[in-house]
Amino acid sequence: MLVRRVGDSGQAFPAYVAAVAGLLFIAFVYFAVGQAASTRNEAQTAADAAALAAAQDAREQLRGRWLEVLADPTQWDQILRGDGYLDGPACQRAADLAGRNGAEVVADGCVRLAEGGDGFEVTVRTTGTIGRSIVPGTESQHVTASAEAVIESDCTFEVPDPPTSPAPTETPTEPGDEEEAPEPTVGITCDGEVWDIDLEDIDPEDPALPDADDLFTVRLTG
Repeated sequence: MLVRRVGDSGQAFPAYVAAVAGLLFIAFVYFAVGQAASTRNEAQTAADAAALAAAQDAREQLRGRWLEVLADPTQWDQILRGDGYLDGPACQRAADLAGRNGAEVVADGCVRLAEGGDGFEVTVRTTGTIGRSIVPGTESQHVTASAEAVIESDCTFEVPDPPTSPAPTETPTEPGDEEEAPEPTVGITCDGEVWDIDLEDIDPEDPALPDADDLFTVRLTG
């Protein structure tokens, strides 16, 4: 005769249901953690892009200022040290890049670095939320992130001495025997590459002049 133990089967079923429920709960928790991590990564990507964009815009402004005073090397040093750019256009560029990456710059979230060099600190907030999950409140939770980008000069140069008049001589100089004055040029060295700039033949549109990324390096610092 075949005998079945019905009681053992009935006891196993609740345990099976509890195990499945536990596994589903763990899966939902991992999903919620993954959602939050993904949103944090998106926020940090947007902050990095925005900070770099602000610093790059400032770098372009500095090159423009340098081209304006190209014929006067005495003004180069101030510009190559990072003086002469406006925050407004740079921060607008930061806002544009943040928007392209699903975020927005928070109020007063684009500022010059207080210390550590020229550049910007940008703080953004995701326009989207983490989304609904097993964790209460995530459907309305935004994520903020910050990044810093610096502008560093890559160039050195020496301001040429002003030309001096030759000392008068007792012997008159025959026509055509006068020594020609050397052409006023300035050599500017950027990251090991040298440009000789003829101060008497200035052309700001000359494509051979150093670009903004030759003059300055832009990089993230935090």
